[in-house]
Amino acid sequence: MSLTEQLLRPLLARSAAKPLITHYDDAAGTRVELSVATLANWAAKTANWLVDEADVEPGDPVSVALPAHWQTAGVLLGAWWCGATVVESGGRVAFVDPSGEASAEITAVVSLDPMGRGLSADPGEGRVDFLSDARLAGDDFVALSPVPGSTPALGSSTVDETLERARAAAVPPGARVLSTLEWTVPDGVLAGFLAPLAAGASLVQVSNADPAKLADKENTERTVLRL
Repeated sequence: MSLTEQLLRPLLARSAAKPLITHYDDAAGTRVELSVATLANWAAKTANWLVDEADVEPGDPVSVALPAHWQTAGVLLGAWWCGATVVESGGRVAFVDPSGEASAEITAVVSLDPMGRGLSADPGEGRVDFLSDARLAGDDFVALSPVPGSTPALGSSTVDETLERARAAAVPPGARVLSTLEWTVPDGVLAGFLAPLAAGASLVQVSNADPAKLADKENTERTVLRL
């Protein structure tokens, strides 16, 4: 079973409407909240896009060079759902932010728009407007074959190894967690994203954090742990 299925199935079964990721961007002054069901929908669209448009198969490397963001969460979970291996660079498919250059056979530009809109201008030669494309993909993903636990998932770690490391992190089960960690591949993704999900936690992710505002966010969001 894929890493994404093992992470999301228990959460969807318990409470699909529960907030799973609350994303703040202090520089932009935005706050976006996604439920378990909404994030699962974005992950399914990403997985369908990777399979249908990029012919990604289990074990294929997909590079993710994106900041900690709710759209990045959908990209990561979608990649793992179809069995891809998330790497820092060198994938046949590369996800980059709007400033990123074409760096792979298929370079998918993620707008990072807080409302989920695509790019406001042409992405440029060799680049694809990912959100506009993925929005047309299916809302449910069904893998053609199971993803073995021995499939590489994050860098050199397999699905089983990645899940074991995430579960071993000191995140209280079901907690509400505030994090300012960047989702670097592999360590930042493991500590700042996978560890809370594996614990069934609700994540408040703050990008471009203003240190003076973090205590207020902890009070407002009722978080019990800061990463």
